[in-house]
Amino acid sequence: MKIWIYDTTLRDGAQMEGISFSLEDKIRIARKLDEMGIPYIEGGWPGSNPKDIKFFEEMKKNPLKNAKLCAFTMTRRAKNPPSRDPSLRRALASETPVITLFGKSWLLHVEKVLRISPKENLQIIEDSIRYLKKKGREVIYDAEHFFDGYKECAEYALETLKAAVKGGVDWIVLCDTNGGSLPFEIAEITRKVREKIDIPLGIHTHNDNGMAVANSIIAVKEGVTQVQGTINGLGERCGNADLCSIIPNLQIKMGYECIPQDSLRKLTELSRFVYEIANLIPHPHQPFVGESAFAHKGGTHVDAVRKISRSFEHIPPEEVGNVRKILTSELAGKSNILLKAQEMGISLDKSSPLVERILKKVKKLEDQGYEFEAADASLELLFREEISKRKIYFTTESFRVYVGEKKGKPFSEATVQVIVGEKMEHTAAEGNGPVDALANALRKALLKFYPSLKNLHLIDYKVRIVNPQKGTAATTRVLIQFRDHKRTFTTVGVSPNILDASWKALVEAMEYKLLKDEESQSLK
Repeated sequence: MKIWIYDTTLRDGAQMEGISFSLEDKIRIARKLDEMGIPYIEGGWPGSNPKDIKFFEEMKKNPLKNAKLCAFTMTRRAKNPPSRDPSLRRALASETPVITLFGKSWLLHVEKVLRISPKENLQIIEDSIRYLKKKGREVIYDAEHFFDGYKECAEYALETLKAAVKGGVDWIVLCDTNGGSLPFEIAEITRKVREKIDIPLGIHTHNDNGMAVANSIIAVKEGVTQVQGTINGLGERCGNADLCSIIPNLQIKMGYECIPQDSLRKLTELSRFVYEIANLIPHPHQPFVGESAFAHKGGTHVDAVRKISRSFEHIPPEEVGNVRKILTSELAGKSNILLKAQEMGISLDKSSPLVERILKKVKKLEDQGYEFEAADASLELLFREEISKRKIYFTTESFRVYVGEKKGKPFSEATVQVIVGEKMEHTAAEGNGPVDALANALRKALLKFYPSLKNLHLIDYKVRIVNPQKGTAATTRVLIQFRDHKRTFTTVGVSPNILDASWKALVEAMEYKLLKDEESQSLK
């Protein structure tokens, strides 16, 4: 059975605090969703802002290939006939095949917000939909606050849906706009609506009580065939229903058809694509698509996964384009070490004493404050050192950092000494802060020997005090994330001195980058 997925990332998702999609961002996301086979893509509210008007103008020039583009609007104003209502006219001017409009289902909003009579509201809903249908559009009616309205006055909430039916609507979407309903309420009310309304139904839920995905799933069980939501659950307040959870639950676990099977395997890629454009850090523990969604840390868990993956995984990660992640920490066992080595392309025999030696080394360092589960690059260098396959590209002699003020502004300068082969390099560089200055100086010293380091960039820096009870003598752990044109990776450094910890992580990042570049060259 087909479930029609309706994506509203570009409108509802854009209302999330901290998000501001540019015109180019909206176009790129729309194209990506279209490639994924999402049936309905809501582009925005034409007329609410100049950006959305430009978006629809641009989409006319190069229409979507698979999806139906939807313009969002509201029912007519009380004093406006439909033909002269600015919102309806702007929606029609967008020339989208589908127009989605919302209207009021809750008497509270009708009487206290719109301040019109319940009868007048019914006429507004019917008139608005009939006008758009006469213009040849597919019309989706979002019954705003429907579940709250039904709980307060079921009879009137149903009358609003019947008004939409009289207008000739194609879809009626039941909205839990405040996001406070519970699954058993959604199920019961949806069931009763189906008894009264013979029009295809949809569901639109918000996540204010953490139930948006569950509420969407239970509505499908009760017969709705359109599900609205956003990629990664982006949205106002606590967000909208997360399509990255809804789609695989419906398709993999319940047997519904939502998107093409090949697209399902790109779901993790889509999730990270939207995070990147939204300039948000991906949620590592997000179901299905998070980096840690299939991460295993406990030794007994890892051993079981190695023998039969479904013993600790509800689906194979590759079904949604994700990967299994074996973490190595003080909780690790030999299975963690063996699987991690395999992941790195390092051959280790399970009976080799090297396995036990690496495990002891990891546990010892983690006891000192290291954290390797978040620093795979440092972990791989540790593995290579223990098996005597860690190549020395350079050695460090010293570093010094000066922090002060220059022309009334903070100023940082770092000086480093490194040895490459038999050559000593003594280099200085400035930076936005002491760690940035250190990174710039180290890269500058090595560039003449290793030009590929120019592509390495520091993108994230995290500091954690491991034992705060020791006050100023506490140990500091630094995690630094880097990116080049091929990969993103993280290194870790630990020291009572924050700059020394940072220096250790920076040095390992340069070394890891050179190692991976050399491996890439050897494969050509």
